[in-house]
Amino acid sequence: MARALIIVDVQPTFCEGGALAVEGGNECAKKIAKYAIAHEDDYDVIITTQDWHIDPGEHFSDAPDFVDTWPPHGVADTPEAELHRSLEPVSIDYHLKKGEYEAAYSGFEAECPSGETLEDILADEGVDDVDIVGLALSHCVLETALDAARMRSLDRVRVLVDLTEPVSPEQGEAALEEMARTRIKLVHSA
Repeated sequence: MARALIIVDVQPTFCEGGALAVEGGNECAKKIAKYAIAHEDDYDVIITTQDWHIDPGEHFSDAPDFVDTWPPHGVADTPEAELHRSLEPVSIDYHLKKGEYEAAYSGFEAECPSGETLEDILADEGVDDVDIVGLALSHCVLETALDAARMRSLDRVRVLVDLTEPVSPEQGEAALEEMARTRIKLVHSA
């Protein structure tokens, strides 16, 4: 049984001081890094995704509704779009980027520079068990987990709820309720 840790969009753009900051984002990044380093041997593959927007069309807005449109964030080739510096000591096997020319919430919309998708990597590595962490619980973590749960090749999909933060508490609760209605296991990292 091969296991993967998927670290979703842990980038300065989604942390305090970033363009689309999630409260608790910086602390979440530190906790994810600490967990990934301590549990490196528990995973066969560690994968990151990043919002990497070049021209995502109507995803960016000067008057965002914070539902379908957002202020510019995760702009490709800017420091805010890079991985959070807390992740530097983590041994990452695959770096995937998403949303160059579209919204792209799910990590399954991301790809490596070689063109491999998250689904390709999981299949190639024989992964049947994934743990998902990152930012934000209510959006990109949720969509990545829902897509993972749809994959018949995955026996177990877990979200480590203490290693993620939502855009708002209300949206976080709604995301947890939505995931609880699927085969996704909501667990703590401890």
